[in-house]
Amino acid sequence: MNITNNYLKKKNLSSSFIDLYFMAGHVGICREDGAVLDFSVSNFVNVDGFAFGAAARYVQLDREKCCFPPNMSGHTCKQGYQHSEYGTAITWDDALRSSARNFEHKSYNLFTCNSHSFVANCLNRLSYDGSMDWNMITVVALVIIKGHWVNNMSIIRSFLPSTVVLCLGLVSVGWPFLVGLFSFSILLMGWFLLGTYCFKTLLER
Repeated sequence: MNITNNYLKKKNLSSSFIDLYFMAGHVGICREDGAVLDFSVSNFVNVDGFAFGAAARYVQLDREKCCFPPNMSGHTCKQGYQHSEYGTAITWDDALRSSARNFEHKSYNLFTCNSHSFVANCLNRLSYDGSMDWNMITVVALVIIKGHWVNNMSIIRSFLPSTVVLCLGLVSVGWPFLVGLFSFSILLMGWFLLGTYCFKTLLER
């Protein structure tokens, strides 16, 4: 995606929502020049080619909430040792480059290593908001709670396809379709919650 609008160039976390039921979509994170980085295929991080179309929502991230330690004693976050062990950065773009190099050696998997994993890795490397606990769940929560829609058309573009599929399923199959969809949604959310908080080695972050 080419971000040509100066207003959008100031935004740091972008999301292309393609899923009505899980509210997860696809996410990327912006460099200082506004180019979006996102992880959508194995061993490759897209630069300014946002998968699934233009961003639908964005979150303005605050650089003042990042930790850029010049040395071990220069940490502004409370997790100095953990942050150093994970990997620190001296600038915003430096953190994104380090995460991109890391994910260029990873296989994409919707269930264990996806775009949310990449963004979480970047935020952990930045120790954003003083936290080293960014993961798929917290990234989704950040976009849902603090995200802003780009415009009214982005809302329609995000939810119309899923709404059409839902209506067609109800008309052609009936209530069993809705029950099956709801059950699948619960199982999927359960997987991500268990993988994130109970079996922490299952999911990348």
